[in-house]
Amino acid sequence: MRMTLLLFVILIPSCISLDNGLALTPPMGWLTWTRFKCETDCVNHPTTCISENLIKTMADIMVSEGYLEAGYEYVMLDDCWPAPARDENGRLQADPQRFPSGIKALSAYVHSKGLKMGIYEDYGIKTCAGFPGSLFHLEIDAQTFAEWDVDFLKFDGCYSIPLTMDEGYPKMSHYLNATGRPILFSCEWPLYEKYFKTVNYTAVAAACNIWRNHGDIVDSWNSVKDIINWYGDHQDTLIPVAGPGHFNDPDMIVVGDFGLNEAQSRVQMALWSVLASPLIMSNDLRSMEPWQKALLLNKNVLTINQDKLGIQGRRTVNNATTSVWIKEMMTKRFAFAILNLAESPLAFSMTLNSMGLNNFTLYAVIEAFNGSSLGLYKSTDTFSCKVDPTGVSLFIAQAVASPKKDATETNFAHDASRDKVERTNQMNKKKTRLRSFPKEDSHQFINL
Repeated sequence: MRMTLLLFVILIPSCISLDNGLALTPPMGWLTWTRFKCETDCVNHPTTCISENLIKTMADIMVSEGYLEAGYEYVMLDDCWPAPARDENGRLQADPQRFPSGIKALSAYVHSKGLKMGIYEDYGIKTCAGFPGSLFHLEIDAQTFAEWDVDFLKFDGCYSIPLTMDEGYPKMSHYLNATGRPILFSCEWPLYEKYFKTVNYTAVAAACNIWRNHGDIVDSWNSVKDIINWYGDHQDTLIPVAGPGHFNDPDMIVVGDFGLNEAQSRVQMALWSVLASPLIMSNDLRSMEPWQKALLLNKNVLTINQDKLGIQGRRTVNNATTSVWIKEMMTKRFAFAILNLAESPLAFSMTLNSMGLNNFTLYAVIEAFNGSSLGLYKSTDTFSCKVDPTGVSLFIAQAVASPKKDATETNFAHDASRDKVERTNQMNKKKTRLRSFPKEDSHQFINL
């Protein structure tokens, strides 16, 4: 059998940082993929095909129904927006039937609403759906996105060589920096590379604002549950690299689609918020139930997610189908979620100390979804609540007493975490540093 192996070498300096000042809290927005996939037939499916009309419609609703005001500021295309081939100058172009005005005009429309425009491309020779990829076109594609006034780039990894991603993704990061336009960089580098070698998350966090680690979410409870369990199992690797400007991304919010009931929808919003995850909806905002919209706009839940410390929450208790997750927040606050994966109700009871809330001696606790006060709890007190089947209870604890004198070791080191955030903020405020790269990817084809 004759095979053609594509090898290429990308030269990069030993140190590179995105330095774009973006994603100081987890980004929030809306994306086409999970709900609308790669529907390109606008004749038979005019209201659900991937088109400028779909983006404009969602942008209008995000403004008129309070999503933008709540913080959902990006409206984004996923795969299937390009024409089947590049133009005569080697540049990407949008499908002319579905995007007759072009992406630059669509960006202008999105910006006129006070929103930001996002787009999708792929590190490989083709996108996952088979449209033109960015390999060997990284620099010109970065320039094109900047010229189109794009604010967010989701960069996939289909049809590529994962062992080269630790060079290719930082190079794309450099080219985005070099445009002078702040473009949030969403990477899928660890998702592909982890099957071939150990991921260098320090390098990932230096090059990307957010990054995917695990498989695509689908519109089902099993998918949401699998992602939550994976993040708990790998938290010791993921938590240290998360913070302002660089966050782990468990994938899209599917609240408002078909696969989750109300309790399970609350699970996704609660856990994604405790994990300091991007909140990127993929749903049809035209057909939301009132409870779905209320959940997506819940102020306490979004406050947990958008806390400026940017600390990713930790699973502190994990017993069969019950787990506790705690996230440190600013001003001596802690969010904690009690998750019940069982198909039956849970009567939960445990001391705050045993849960991991052991930094302070006294806390004022509120229920996060409805904001009701539950009173004062000593760290030695037993906390009890009922949790729905495949559901979650979410709370915010405000410390109202001095730190424990004997708390030399806790689950959440306040001073260290704040020092980390301060260092990260200082890094993100630096001016973009432009570096020298070869003009084009050097590569060769080896016939085997």
